[in-house]
Amino acid sequence: MARPPRYDASRFLDAAVELAAAAGPSAISMAAVAKALGAPSGSVYHRFPARAALLAEVWLRTVENFQEGWFAALRMGDGDPRAAARAAAVHVVAWSRAHPREASLLLYGSAEFARDDWPEPAVRRAEEGHRRVGEAVAGLCAALGAEAGPAADRVTLAVIDMPLTIVRRHVRRGQELPAHAEELAGESALLLLGAGGQQERRSR
Repeated sequence: MARPPRYDASRFLDAAVELAAAAGPSAISMAAVAKALGAPSGSVYHRFPARAALLAEVWLRTVENFQEGWFAALRMGDGDPRAAARAAAVHVVAWSRAHPREASLLLYGSAEFARDDWPEPAVRRAEEGHRRVGEAVAGLCAALGAEAGPAADRVTLAVIDMPLTIVRRHVRRGQELPAHAEELAGESALLLLGAGGQQERRSR
């Protein structure tokens, strides 16, 4: 029976995440990842043909892990869109608390992971993820009766932008998220959606 590879792709990606969390995406290089694991540089190139391919996989693995939990949170409302929105906002913070290094990566954005140089399959994966998020937000907007204008913008603010702001404030300072961060994200989402609903009713 053949022995499993000593350095599989996930170990290289984990090392790259550590490097980026410590010093930003620019710290990720093939040589730096190999050095972090005590592996030969050729073993990195064996799995990732170029630095852009490595950066793409680091970003996509992180984002897809986050997104799957976020989509699941949106389904937790049992037909109540406000409860679903609150769960999604809370997930942003809870996931970031559980994955602080990965959360620091999400605060950079894909452009800083050399997206312009990604191989085509990676670009398609990113676009598919973006499409799914857009559809999920649009569905939530429809359920809330907030399908256009400021009301729709408030939904995106409630379930994505605002909870990420809570995370960014602490992660960028190297601080742990406070114990009340999830509650703050959930309450803020509901306040935004409440204001949105009142605005929508006044505009009719």
